Amino acid sequence: MKVTLSALDTFESSFTPLVVIELVQDVKEETKEWLKNRIIAKKKDGGAQLLFRPLLNKYEKETLENQNLYLVGASRLRLLLGAEAVGLVKECNDNTMRAFTYGTRHNFKGFDDDNDDFLTMAECQFIIKHELENLRARDEKMIPGYPQAKLYPGKSLLRRLLTSGIIIQVFPLHDNEALKKLEDSWYTRFTLKYQPVDSIRGYFGETIALYFGFLEYFTFALIPMAVIGLPYYMFVWEDYDKYVIFASFNLIWSTVILEVWKRGCANMTYRWGTLVMKRQFEEPRPGFHGVLGINSVTGREEPLYPSYKRQLRIYLVSLPFVCLCLYFSLYVMMIYFDMEAWALELHEDSGSEWTSVLLYVPSIIYAIVIEIMNRLYRYAAEFLTSWENHRLESAYQNHLVLKVLVFNFLNCFASLFYIAFVLRDMKLLRQSLATLLITSQILNQIVESLLPYWLQRKHHVQVKRKVQALKADIDATLYEQVVLEKEMGTYLGTFDDYLELFLQFGYVSLFSCVYPLAAAFAVLNNFTEVNSDALKMCRVFKRPFSEPSASIGVWQLAFETMSVISVVTNCALIGMSPQVNALFPESKVDLILIVVAAEHALLALKFILAFAIADKPRHIQIKLARLEFESLEALKQQMALMMPFTHEIE
Repeated sequence: MKVTLSALDTFESSFTPLVVIELVQDVKEETKEWLKNRIIAKKKDGGAQLLFRPLLNKYEKETLENQNLYLVGASRLRLLLGAEAVGLVKECNDNTMRAFTYGTRHNFKGFDDDNDDFLTMAECQFIIKHELENLRARDEKMIPGYPQAKLYPGKSLLRRLLTSGIIIQVFPLHDNEALKKLEDSWYTRFTLKYQPVDSIRGYFGETIALYFGFLEYFTFALIPMAVIGLPYYMFVWEDYDKYVIFASFNLIWSTVILEVWKRGCANMTYRWGTLVMKRQFEEPRPGFHGVLGINSVTGREEPLYPSYKRQLRIYLVSLPFVCLCLYFSLYVMMIYFDMEAWALELHEDSGSEWTSVLLYVPSIIYAIVIEIMNRLYRYAAEFLTSWENHRLESAYQNHLVLKVLVFNFLNCFASLFYIAFVLRDMKLLRQSLATLLITSQILNQIVESLLPYWLQRKHHVQVKRKVQALKADIDATLYEQVVLEKEMGTYLGTFDDYLELFLQFGYVSLFSCVYPLAAAFAVLNNFTEVNSDALKMCRVFKRPFSEPSASIGVWQLAFETMSVISVVTNCALIGMSPQVNALFPESKVDLILIVVAAEHALLALKFILAFAIADKPRHIQIKLARLEFESLEALKQQMALMMPFTHEIE
């Protein structure tokens, strides 16, 4: 028998809360009632058909603060039908991955009518978020009680409520029992072991699990570079042959690890179902605005914004601003070199131990300034990209990533390129690279994890004291959890985490033949980074909504681009080495031609390796091809069944 959404009850008095909605304190009663009715209304009436109740009852509201917190959940049947609606992919009993449908639910591995663990909590929260975001205006012209908050047919109500400031935030709740189990297997015991990536995916979703999977993979991939680099550094090898061997290994290593990662990523995402999950049609992002019109693709009414206006904003405002920031970064770099010259002159005049320590001070100050400039520029880049008014979130993210990567690359590496190819001071290059790498790693650990964790612990103690002082008869555990989590910082995504790894990859691959200890320091940092990032996700930030992902996205291209640049850099460094120059005492033109030829040959080898190593393992390719074949066959059968009805109508 086919089960429809109209059969669901949305008035269960007790349910497991999955998502919290916080409204602004002075929100109007009519707005609350309207929002509640739209959330619990049946799908056929334009509702989300979810379960909804306030955190506090009427008596508790008179006693406590935080009156505008509401809990959202869903019945098991509603979640299963929602899983079908969003296209979740699950493993079948025959070990294939297929899109889940309620009608064929018993064909899926692990499904049982009495088992509530078929969907992970992260998937349940993703379904609820999807349903809330798809609550759309019907005949309303405005949000009740707020005439300035205009609506039009098809507009996402949640996005309008967020942009109008009526809803402060929507966030998923932690499951304290599941979180404790995850922490015990993840980071509370400091041991060298593989991360529980599947458990991370079950709790936080695929996007975050992929980041931690990549972090672990990248850390282990750095170990060969560190092992080879340690004796190279300790014995001060200056022999030309060994210099070339290390640089060549660096180039092959940077290519192979990225190609092998693609294969490992395909294995993981196929197992999770996101590799074969159909991409949803992308809706306009919340901040997108324009003149109301008809979308030529969907036929729905929505804001339209001319692309030429966006291009004008990009090329006449954003591009000049980015160039100005790049110029300022270079100006700060030249100040740093003036400080280096001053410190060196002071040391040469004095020659004391104090002045020898002072030689490292300019690099440390410059490293701190670089981190500050990177963070300030990030805010400016976000503002500019938002002002450009991109319709889709993917377009917004791509433009933001491009702006941030260009600035960060120049800001972090310009001084190293200047030292290497203008000053040609290899001793200063080693010193600057070591100082920049170590200082940035220490600062990132403090700013991203330790400081927020300390602030969060202080707030946690205050909330506990406040809850313990309450006389009201309430569910203090749930109240404390919601109040504590709503004050946590919001995790803004994996952007900064990938950016940190990208810059680290640059330090290792661009100049590691000059400073081979770079890989060793990166490995040490990443072993602590795994634990500090895990702590940050579990105890510092609110739980983020799960987001299905099939890869690390644009960051794969960013890492591959960096590896191409590293080929050019390392070939140039080899060409500048005294041993190579000694082979061409007469003609520098011959030297340049040979270096360029070697660089082209290595690039060719790099692209041959990338082509030879398939992005997906053979067994995954076969499974994907089989799924595509079965889909086409099912479509043919459906068309064949429709043909007789078409002839009858004619």
